[in-house]
Amino acid sequence: MPNVDLIIFGGGIAGLWTMHEASRRGYRCLLLEASALGSGQTVASQGIIHGGLKYTLQGMMTGSARRIREMPSIWRQSLAGEKLPDLSQTEIRSNNCYLWRTESLSSRLGMFGAKMGLQVVPKNLAPEDVPELLSDCPGSIGQMDEQVISPYSLIRNLAEAFPEQILKYDPESLKFVHDQNGKLSAVQILDPQRTPVTIQTAAVLLTAGSGNESLLQQASPATEVPGKSVMQKRPLHMALVRGTLPPFNGHCVDGAKTRVTITSDIDCQGRTVWQIGGQVAETGVSMNRRALIEHAARELVASVPGIELNGLEWNSYTVDRAEGATKSGHRPETPQILQEGNLFTAWPTKLALAPQLAEEICERLSAIPVAPTPLDDSWKSELARFLRPQVALPPWETAVDWVRLDEPFSQREAA
Repeated sequence: MPNVDLIIFGGGIAGLWTMHEASRRGYRCLLLEASALGSGQTVASQGIIHGGLKYTLQGMMTGSARRIREMPSIWRQSLAGEKLPDLSQTEIRSNNCYLWRTESLSSRLGMFGAKMGLQVVPKNLAPEDVPELLSDCPGSIGQMDEQVISPYSLIRNLAEAFPEQILKYDPESLKFVHDQNGKLSAVQILDPQRTPVTIQTAAVLLTAGSGNESLLQQASPATEVPGKSVMQKRPLHMALVRGTLPPFNGHCVDGAKTRVTITSDIDCQGRTVWQIGGQVAETGVSMNRRALIEHAARELVASVPGIELNGLEWNSYTVDRAEGATKSGHRPETPQILQEGNLFTAWPTKLALAPQLAEEICERLSAIPVAPTPLDDSWKSELARFLRPQVALPPWETAVDWVRLDEPFSQREAA
């Protein structure tokens, strides 16, 4: 019977980063994924390593929220291969993001707040350094040291370090095993021949995003309290546009919001694709696909004067941001961890906070205590017959029914 120190459910950024950190500390880790690695929140994210912009805009720079300002530096070292996990094979879309505003008073105030509260103050660009796309925008154009990475490339990079320790499993056949004291002691899954395999473990970590709630109910039915949820979801409706667009990554600030956040990548046919988030994606939750696309186009014209949208193709996708429940229902400031003995349920809250989540999980493991066991790879051979999950494709590679907007949006219509 295979025996490990930690079984992780969910192969997104939280599970994979924690697997790296726990393995570095000597724990024998196994990760189980029901679908594709990164499916859901991670691969659908815009890949920005945030340094606290949204917190500063909303006046939320509390002691806890300041921790996110440390994250870009940690990620930058890993992406350069100078710190574990080694992310030097992860594609960096851009080493910085642009920051600009519109003519509105709220936009001017938002830009001022961003400059006052960020760890790294945006650098004001000289006119000759401003990208052509923003040449007609008012005020100064800022540049922030927020790197933008490819989530697909990131997940592939993280997973390649553990080719024998990441398995695909059938969630319908999953069973959690408890000892006579009610403590989690093992997990049972079926191999490809439908033979039950029981894997003993000292601890279990759930990092399956939206799937955490059902997994927690299976692993610890006593956790459920009538009328109270341990998890909350905040949906997004993101816009996609592809065609003859320049590579670009940045935020248009308007008051306490990022009016639009644009990130770009290249699809499998060599076309530039923009993901459009920010307030557009928040507002778009109440819209159907066509309405969201038209709204996103109007917001682009209003935010980026002179942008040419003719001939572009549009789409959209929805994604739920799963988080630990808060009393207010608002976004948590920090990673959320629920612990019951040797069972942990965790949500990183933001992509950039994955290192902090992993560190806190490992500290809790040592406090249980779960002691790292002597190196012994024999358990890996016992699991060699299991299938390995693929990496989930980016949303623009799976989107269908792309549309064109028949009529261009004028500046007047966008106001």
